[in-house]
Amino acid sequence: MKSSLQIAQESTPRPIIEIAAEAGLVEEEVELYGRFKAKVGSPSILARLRDRPDGRIVVVTAITPTRAGEGKTTTSVGLTQGLGRIGRRAILCMREPSTGPVFGIKGGGTGGGYAQVLPMEDINLHFTGDFHAIAAAHNLLAAALDASIYNDDPLDIEPRTISWPRCLDVNDRSLRNIIIGLGGTAHGVPRESGFVITAASEVMALVGLARDLEDLRERLGRIVVAETRGLRPVTAEDLHVAGAMTVLLKDALRPNLVQTLEGQPVLIHTGPFGNIATANNSIVADRIGLKLADFVITEAGFGSDLGLEKFCHIVCRYGDLRPSAAVLVATVRAIKAHGGVAEGPGLATPDTDALKRGADNLAAHVEIVQAFGIPCVVSINRFSTDTEPEVSLLRELAVEVGAEQVVVNEGFEKGGAGAVELAEAVVDAIGRPNGFAPINRPGLPIKEQIQRIATLLYGADSVELLPEAERKLAILTDRGLGTLPVCMAKTHMSLSHDPVQKGRPRGFRLPIRNVFACVGAGFVVALCGDIMLMPGLGREPAFMRVDVDDQGRTVGLF
Repeated sequence: MKSSLQIAQESTPRPIIEIAAEAGLVEEEVELYGRFKAKVGSPSILARLRDRPDGRIVVVTAITPTRAGEGKTTTSVGLTQGLGRIGRRAILCMREPSTGPVFGIKGGGTGGGYAQVLPMEDINLHFTGDFHAIAAAHNLLAAALDASIYNDDPLDIEPRTISWPRCLDVNDRSLRNIIIGLGGTAHGVPRESGFVITAASEVMALVGLARDLEDLRERLGRIVVAETRGLRPVTAEDLHVAGAMTVLLKDALRPNLVQTLEGQPVLIHTGPFGNIATANNSIVADRIGLKLADFVITEAGFGSDLGLEKFCHIVCRYGDLRPSAAVLVATVRAIKAHGGVAEGPGLATPDTDALKRGADNLAAHVEIVQAFGIPCVVSINRFSTDTEPEVSLLRELAVEVGAEQVVVNEGFEKGGAGAVELAEAVVDAIGRPNGFAPINRPGLPIKEQIQRIATLLYGADSVELLPEAERKLAILTDRGLGTLPVCMAKTHMSLSHDPVQKGRPRGFRLPIRNVFACVGAGFVVALCGDIMLMPGLGREPAFMRVDVDDQGRTVGLF
């Protein structure tokens, strides 16, 4: 089979203006970025279609993944194409890939094989510049903060309380902790600082959660960056920079329109990571999709313990959304990894005993979906190395652990034709009883939210808040922030905080080493274990394979 990059480069996308028209957009709502991508004007669309009934939203999530990923994006694209094959109007809403992981370990984030989003190279690289705009706004705030301190510190900021780093869309562990302002008095005030990856910026999450430009402006003004010597929070509004940040971001607030390999519309917008941020595309994109299509497919980052949980507790709360069904992606190789097979070539070797042992992880994720009251379809994303006995056994195991429907997805090799069974199962699931409700109701104290997520979803026995976390939680409560929704920052490689613990860990205490408020975005981050906000690069990063050939075409981008 051809590589995903070859398939993408040999395809002939339709002009994006045609895709827009078929989706129900009018000309003045579409701003072209070349022939195959566009920005869409969200306020005018939602105003024009305000009386149109909303479609149904389907969340695609997964079991605990292996390091290579399990094809959740490929499944999302394949499902969208499969719905098109059975005559349903569907729009896919997904996050924009970050160049950090693209050039790190993960590779591209636009699906694969014959279940892809086009133009693949553009989307995986600079796209329409949204990430650059978010980084520029984030770093403008950092510059304004340091400039205020340098210029006689009129706000009486205590430098040791500064919590606002710089950001960069590159994996670079050496920037996690740095010292700035060296070189003498003309070059700033020396202090410790650091970088986070752009996808971990509060500005990224904030853009994804904003309902419109006015809401964006208000949220930016509420960002807390430090404290005064009198312990008063210092905000972007105090620094008189929130307005300029809004100007930088006003185009980035508009979703990007592209297409699947088979011509269905795709809205790509924002890119918060699943293990350290909100894990979902923007509320604006979802709301536009719900007005334009009968089915909106939205992908939540990593496993159901992360992306789905944050969708249900944060995105649904601020976006007034209600999922109609969930697709839980599982793979033979991931289940075997949770059954004790070391990640690597050994996962391609048939091992039914490992499959049986690893089914505990699948059971845990089925229970997480069901805990939110959402109808669940288990989709087995088939790989070429999977044997028929293994696939059949996994289907049986999925039924045994409580899955309502189980289908095999072959969208990677067959496109929409290979995802018809999945599409039909999703349509059926949407017609089933839906008792969606968050685990944590609005108004619940932060500590109780953390405990409920840890015990009811992760399977922990208890939670241990370390002294710094207890201290910060008391401060947040005193400031009236004690009931904001919680955004758990946790490894995606395990249901627990320890990436080594595969399968379904039991009997563990979940450590919370710190908490901090993203007041502008509207949530509190709980740092579980040793989680980093700036990834690093391994010995053989993906960028080593990326180059151009003698005709100037990209090679090695997956």
